[in-house]
Amino acid sequence: MTKVDIQDKILAILTEDFEFEKPGLDDNLRDDHGFDSIDAIELLGKIELTILGFSLTREEKEKAMGIRTINDIVAYIEDIKHSRSK
Repeated sequence: MTKVDIQDKILAILTEDFEFEKPGLDDNLRDDHGFDSIDAIELLGKIELTILGFSLTREEKEKAMGIRTINDIVAYIEDIKHSRSK
């Protein structure tokens, strides 16, 4: 899965499931779209099911708490996939 594929899947999840309208890749999810910690947990679950295909560890989930933008999410997923492929 390429970076663009990951980005497209994240954008689809955010627009379909969280009703974002035209999210920008560098928008602050919390400030610009009202994304809260419950939304973050739900998004992580969707990432596990639809993009990664495996459950995240507690440590991997904790790393996600610093995510602020869609670009951050894409980089996070790429890092997880890379660390798991070693």
